[in-house]
Formats: sequence, structure tokens, C-alpha cells
Amino acid sequence: MDAATHMAAVARLPHPNEFDRRRIERALLARERYRYVAPRVLPVTGGYRIESPCCSRNIDAEGGVIDVALIEYHAETQGWRLYHKNHTQGAWAFENSYNRLSEALVQLNADPERKFWQ
Repeated sequence: MDAATHMAAVARLPHPNEFDRRRIERALLARERYRYVAPRVLPVTGGYRIESPCCSRNIDAEGGVIDVALIEYHAETQGWRLYHKNHTQGAWAFENSYNRLSEALVQLNADPERKFWQ
């Protein structure tokens, strides 16, 4: 299979899929914040939603499960869009676009501005 055929096959992969869901789960083990909680990666139309217990109690004083991130595959650009949850407004806020899923996961794991892992 040549590179163009391979890229065309990858572009047709439906999202969500089990392969990328598990890939995200493995990548989250390298996050810098709240490493002692177990986030969940849930399939949603066109991507993946990440939720986690709120250990800081900043968002949920009871320590309940909160939304952390939304990762969407954008078929037209064959890229990824990363969103953080604006808990005040109860809506997803666009963070950035990435060519590769791994690039989005680096941003999510580092989270220098504490937009994801609050």
C-alpha cells in the first residue's frame, strides 16, 4: 500500500473508534495534573469526550465527575479540534486545531493554563 492509499484509508476511519479511544486513554497516563484520578474517555459523535472526578473541588464541591475535554475529528481537514469545558457557561470552548491526534494530546496533558484539568 502506497502512502496516498494509506492516507485515504485513514481519512475514512469513522470516529469514534476503539483504537483511538484506547490511544487517548494511554496518552492520558502522561498528564501533568491530577494523576491520581482515573479519567474516562467516552465515544461521542465525531470524537471523544473526557470526563474525570473533580479532585480540586473548584468546579464541583462534592468531587463529582466533570467534563474535561472534547476531541473531535474534522473530516474536511483530516485534523483534530480540541475543546475545554467552560463550566461557568456550561458549554464547550474551542481551544485549538491540530493535524495529528498526538499533538492535541500533548496540549491536553500539559495544560499550562489549567483549562482542562481544573
